[in-house]
Amino acid sequence: MSTPVLKLVAQRIAMGVLLLLAVSVLIFVGTQILPGDVAQSILGQSATPQALENLRRDMGLNDPAYIRYLRWLGGILTGDLGTALSSGQDIATSLKDRLWNTLFLASAAAAVSIPLAIGLGLLAVRYRNGFVDKLISGLGLASTSLPEFFTGYLLIYFVAVQLQWFPSVSTVYEGMPLGERLSAIALPVTVLTLVVLAHMMRMTRAAILNVMQSAYIETAELKGLTPFQIITRHAFPNAIAPIVNVVMLNLAFLIVGVVVVEVIFVYPGMGQYLVDHVAKRDVPVVQACGLVFAAVYISLNIVADIVAIVSNPRLRHPK
Repeated sequence: MSTPVLKLVAQRIAMGVLLLLAVSVLIFVGTQILPGDVAQSILGQSATPQALENLRRDMGLNDPAYIRYLRWLGGILTGDLGTALSSGQDIATSLKDRLWNTLFLASAAAAVSIPLAIGLGLLAVRYRNGFVDKLISGLGLASTSLPEFFTGYLLIYFVAVQLQWFPSVSTVYEGMPLGERLSAIALPVTVLTLVVLAHMMRMTRAAILNVMQSAYIETAELKGLTPFQIITRHAFPNAIAPIVNVVMLNLAFLIVGVVVVEVIFVYPGMGQYLVDHVAKRDVPVVQACGLVFAAVYISLNIVADIVAIVSNPRLRHPK
């Protein structure tokens, strides 16, 4: 890679690290200004003032905020996410399986939605401004306009309760056969697919239509190539950069935006874990989950930026 490309990639990575550091500050401040007393929530209303004071001192709650933040950040940098207040379990150990479950759910949704969105986008370009194009766009907008919880409950009622095709509760466990695991997550995968499908499809269509205005497309038409050959062989490869960018953004949403879906289907992922401990006011767990979600989102955005930079021929081959 040329020097301008390496410079831009390094800048994106540095910006991502700084952004993650800024997000960590916001997460810490946001959890610290929550109403209520952590020590009181742990010991209960019957705790004596002396017991509360002893717990605050043991937990370091009497230290200045910046000391507590630096202690928390130092633990994260060494792989120590802390201990859950409600259960006393190591947060990193508890998050490991939960994160894997969330990544599996998001990967399954991506494996369905990305090829489907690109295929529908190519089909919409092939029959642009026609009935097929309008039908695909209309159905896509209808699916993305429905809230996730509404779509989820509709699928539970009709597909799980009435037709009994798939389970309404997405229970998965370690060592579960792949077929059973895929059957268990079929409904949440469907909901996530409907959420991101329209956006990726419309961006694919727009990117390819933009390339179709180029002069070399007219040359391909004069050679006698069919419209589908022109789209797949000439337009689509040259529109890959913006398509990859929007795919990465939607992958980030699939991982970070699964909270509602996991709660609806009682899926044992990070979203469900986060909601459970928000209700318990378990601040260390909320901080750890928020930071992991932020790190995944920022990382995927960095990957999208790097792919867009590397795929730009004007940067790879400067004059």
